[in-house]
Amino acid sequence: MSPARRYWLMKSEPEECSIDDALAAPEATVPWTGVRNYQARNFMRDQMQVGDGVLFYHSSCAEPGIAGLARVASGTRPDPTQFDAASPYYDPKSPPAAPRWLLLDVQALRKTRVISLAELRAQPELADMTVLQRGNRLSITEVTPAQWQFIESRLLSGA
Repeated sequence: MSPARRYWLMKSEPEECSIDDALAAPEATVPWTGVRNYQARNFMRDQMQVGDGVLFYHSSCAEPGIAGLARVASGTRPDPTQFDAASPYYDPKSPPAAPRWLLLDVQALRKTRVISLAELRAQPELADMTVLQRGNRLSITEVTPAQWQFIESRLLSGA
């Protein structure tokens, strides 16, 4: 029996990788590089599975918010940017024999209208959503099945 499908919100700065960039990539799939937080890394390593749903979230931009739907498309592997001295994600303390940082592939499924942080906050059904909690800055957060369903059926369908 396979584990139940889980849902995630994954933040990306659009200048680095936007939903449009992901959709334009071969097979609409991009490696999710640059995760440098242990909790986010552990989500990828220990909990995320191929087929899990992803809310593709644009951050650090004029209008932060959900910009598309995607899915986890691979298991984890070492993130090569940690070994590249020219990369902003270079980590000289991460040895190639025991890499500290991982990535997985994310496949974009479709672009959506931007569901802004303000719009998410205005929904009482989403009050417990991790991305809306004060002080939360994680680039990967879990989304409950009820939150996913609400976003998909009420916010993205226009109902």
